[in-house]
Amino acid sequence: MSGGESKAARKQAYFGKLIKLLDEYPNIFIVGADNVGSAQMAKIRHALRGKAVLLMGKNTMIRKAIRGHIENNKDLENLLPHVRYNVGFVFAKDDMSFVAKKLTELKVAAPAKAGIIAPCDVTVPAGPTGMEPTQTSFLQALNIPSKITRGQVEIISDVALIKKGQKVGASESNLLAKLDIKPFAYGLVIKTVYEKGTIYDASILEITDEYLLEKFNQGLRNIASVSLALHYPTVASVPHSIVNGYKNVIAIGLATAYTFPKADAFLKASSAPAPAAKTESKAPAKETKKAEPEPEPEEDGDLGFDMFG
Repeated sequence: MSGGESKAARKQAYFGKLIKLLDEYPNIFIVGADNVGSAQMAKIRHALRGKAVLLMGKNTMIRKAIRGHIENNKDLENLLPHVRYNVGFVFAKDDMSFVAKKLTELKVAAPAKAGIIAPCDVTVPAGPTGMEPTQTSFLQALNIPSKITRGQVEIISDVALIKKGQKVGASESNLLAKLDIKPFAYGLVIKTVYEKGTIYDASILEITDEYLLEKFNQGLRNIASVSLALHYPTVASVPHSIVNGYKNVIAIGLATAYTFPKADAFLKASSAPAPAAKTESKAPAKETKKAEPEPEPEEDGDLGFDMFG
């Protein structure tokens, strides 16, 4: 088989595999693959085995395969605008949260190379650097405060060296290399999600059931507050109005000693401390009763008279 024929055969095999995956898997993660090496890619494939399938390829081939298969599934047309730059497909079925979590975890620490755009802020921590005193020029060039301690350079305080989105300079790259700091972590980054024909941003994956419930309850509280302030009843405010009205009725009952079946529990609860107060008030009375018989044993009254003179 000639080179041209083998190349055409590989293309056909790739098209067949991509179309099969498009038919078999309803969900697709469109992932960015910048700065991801072949060894790391192999680890990711192994970690996703049995849960998802990772497929990379040239964008022109991916678009051609999708266009040729749109007649069988018109929803695939939504994928075309997102097949650009260095991207790949991660095909998944029902375990989307598991796959998304794995893709987030499978990252490798990397040094800050000169000329790249920083994906995150980089801070150089304070403390000894292990650098010889003759190498203070690296720190001085970057205005990093330092001192010589026990024959090595020590950074006095934490320094924000690089900001997210900033291009890494040669000086910053050399300093981080000398400090053996690998500030960046690279892996497959989820850019867009295709779920059963619907396209949405990857940030949607961060929304949990607890988050939705919290937002829903917060909205109900806001509606109830506005409704109560305006004296305009709504489904959200009516329970609060009923409870507030019931509290008012109970308060009137407590103030007037008027009871009714539904208020008995509250009246009993409110009167519970009263017996304790009565027992306390009775205690001194008993003492006074005990004090009254004192004149009876006045046979020993000589001592009492002596005490009062």
